[in-house]
Amino acid sequence: MYVAHLSLVDFRSYAEVELPLTAGVTALIGPNGQGKTNLVEAIGYVATLGSHRVANDAPMVRFGTEHAIIRASVVRDERTTLVELELTPGRANRARINRSPVPRAREVLGLLRTVLFAPEDLAVVKGDPSERRRFLDDLLVSRTPRLAGVRADYDRVLKQRNALLKSAGAAFRQRSASAPPGEPSTLDVWDTHLATAGAELLAARLELIDLLRPLVARAYAAVAPGAGDVTLEYVSSLGPDVALSTDREQLADALLAGMADLRRRELERGISLVGPHRDDLLLKLGPMPAKGYASHGESWSYALALRLASYDLLTSDGGEPVLILDDVFAELDVDRRQRLAELVAPAEQVLVTAAVAQDVPAALTGARVDVRDGEVHLGA
Repeated sequence: MYVAHLSLVDFRSYAEVELPLTAGVTALIGPNGQGKTNLVEAIGYVATLGSHRVANDAPMVRFGTEHAIIRASVVRDERTTLVELELTPGRANRARINRSPVPRAREVLGLLRTVLFAPEDLAVVKGDPSERRRFLDDLLVSRTPRLAGVRADYDRVLKQRNALLKSAGAAFRQRSASAPPGEPSTLDVWDTHLATAGAELLAARLELIDLLRPLVARAYAAVAPGAGDVTLEYVSSLGPDVALSTDREQLADALLAGMADLRRRELERGISLVGPHRDDLLLKLGPMPAKGYASHGESWSYALALRLASYDLLTSDGGEPVLILDDVFAELDVDRRQRLAELVAPAEQVLVTAAVAQDVPAALTGARVDVRDGEVHLGA
């Protein structure tokens, strides 16, 4: 799988740009602030419908314009698919596949798979639990696009349940007694919806972590040989006493029981305290959590191992993903640069961004695109 052509209109800094690409390695070279990351961000957006840099679409639409357009020609098994996305802040994005409109933008998920390495990856190791949940869920959707619908359903139900908890909680606090009449039956309906969608998402995460564990351990040993063992553990909001399985019905029952146990606290605080949105992925280095204990170099190696494991898992599913390395090598020492380059060089397509050509290891010698003054210059 590789991207053969990228076309942008009013995306980030680009009023318009056409970028032909080939399989193999392509390095996008240019000083910071010239638009290199904008190009790979657009490719990543086609694959995930999200950005690795910002939480919403508005910053990706060029200032003073109403919408942005991304077009990518994706080659897989010698067949080319044209994917088009129109980003309009405040409105649902529109999508077309081979010039034909599709009902929802998420219909394009799965047509392109990417694994993107970026400085922001350090937040997966050092940052808040939300970063690790996002890592898991993005990988889930890359493997199984239908889970984008499960994820959206869960987020929708959670938002509605939280709104009900806030309104019911206000009355609850005023009465300073048990929940007001009529409230439990209404909340029970949303409890059931949240437990059903939550069980599906939670089971998928648990299955994913089982697959990732050996791959992350192997990747970490390759990136940082002799640096110790790494393990992954799922931390559930249900608490350590609840045995987790991948049985959806058992998980739904456990989530319902957890919500019932915390009903009073939820009403007092006006938020949902049980569910996948409160969970975490514990990344351990030896016996200790990587967050707070790992050095900067160890944290970087862990972040790289997570991405390399993602690449191996997606490849094993069929359809080798496009590898994107966005300004990564400037963050690494010489040894880690060399090891990472040797590990990713055999991929069908590797896109690298760097401020100077010297930051790109010799193992990733290939095509070059210069990015300067907001323009791309091929074969420079």
